[in-house]
Amino acid sequence: MDDIDRSLISLLRKDARTTVATLAARLGVSRGTVTNRIRKLEDEHVIVGYTVRLRPDAEPTGIRAWMSVMIEGNQTRAVIASLLGEPAVEALHDTNGRWDLLAELRAESMVELSRVLERIRLIKGIANTETNILLDSYR
Repeated sequence: MDDIDRSLISLLRKDARTTVATLAARLGVSRGTVTNRIRKLEDEHVIVGYTVRLRPDAEPTGIRAWMSVMIEGNQTRAVIASLLGEPAVEALHDTNGRWDLLAELRAESMVELSRVLERIRLIKGIANTETNILLDSYR
């Protein structure tokens, strides 16, 4: 990847629906160059998909939470596999510091979140967890 690829990715991160013509103008290259670079980045699995971002209040009925997870011994792979199989886990991140993993959770209600937390805490290899519920977002 060169500077043009990095700039292209930056522009797509801001708005993945930006037209090829607009991207080309902003990058100072031809539309064909932008099209070829996007195709190459997709073929090389640098770009693996496009998504829609919603305002945090667009889904007011859902509850979002972050669970910090501490893993016992060398059971990281097994714990990750189990967490990725949990439907309420929207994303899973490897971290440093006190906690080993950070799981982004979504539930429809507090009762459902309680059940999710109970299921996760029963996963073999999890030593400790700490969960924080999202109250509001500012960006």
